[in-house]
Amino acid sequence: MKTKISLTTFDDNALWVSLKEGDEKSFSILFERYYSDLVSYGNSLSPFEEKVQDCVQDVFTDIWVYRNSLQSSVVVKAYLLSSVRKRIARLNERDHIFRKAASTDSVAFLLKFSVEHDLIDDDYVTKEKVSHLNKLLNDLPERQKEALYLRYHQGLTVEQIAEMLDVNYQSASNLLYRGLLTLRKEWKGAFSLIAVLSSGTF
Repeated sequence: MKTKISLTTFDDNALWVSLKEGDEKSFSILFERYYSDLVSYGNSLSPFEEKVQDCVQDVFTDIWVYRNSLQSSVVVKAYLLSSVRKRIARLNERDHIFRKAASTDSVAFLLKFSVEHDLIDDDYVTKEKVSHLNKLLNDLPERQKEALYLRYHQGLTVEQIAEMLDVNYQSASNLLYRGLLTLRKEWKGAFSLIAVLSSGTF
């Protein structure tokens, strides 16, 4: 018996269970809900936009085709983001014949942080200071930038970030801590860096 989905709630977990049971509406809702986020994240890992879109569509295709073997309990957004990352890593391995990608470590984070001046509620922050902040963000090591992006823009937990980046919890926590520590050392603004990271565009 298929799980009934409330069209007014669209809870991820309920949609996932219903998708596993073959409900096409649930599949479509999840696709529409996360497609743009997944493409945006994919574009941060590959400069080839059409291939990224293909990867995202392939992830959803596999989910539907192999729905009967999917885990019943997952954090849907984290699962989808991780699936896109792994698929792009495999794409890199295929396209670089002489460089084997043994893990997702081979995936470079290409996205540029772009904090807009209008997003900062502080009369004393000039456009020049915002430009400096953007430079600080984008000068961070790639793994730190990706960890900050996943934590504050995509809302993932440290545990989920660790799983995505194929590192242990402490390593993921260190990436976030070091990134924020570097920013706080160099940035003297009074506003919350976390609020800026959460509202910035990428």
